[in-house]
Amino acid sequence: MRYCYVYVLGEICGGSGRTYVGWSTDIDRRLAAHNAGTGAKSTRGRQWRLLYAERYKTRPEALSREWFLKRDRAFRRQCNQGFLP
Repeated sequence: MRYCYVYVLGEICGGSGRTYVGWSTDIDRRLAAHNAGTGAKSTRGRQWRLLYAERYKTRPEALSREWFLKRDRAFRRQCNQGFLP
């Protein structure tokens, strides 16, 4: 079975507290793409680290959770500060 993952990335440098939420079937490959500048347009030119990830059995489940996390700024801030609920 191929799982889908929803993940939260945090910017390594810059101190802006910038985060990014996405989904993938291969988190390591996706993180490498973001760091190589071939990921999402909003992640280009920055270096990222994985802050948080969740696993789902289906793509619709992952996309639904991604949509929710993109709007949950408090959760993303907690991930970036190292405090998970």
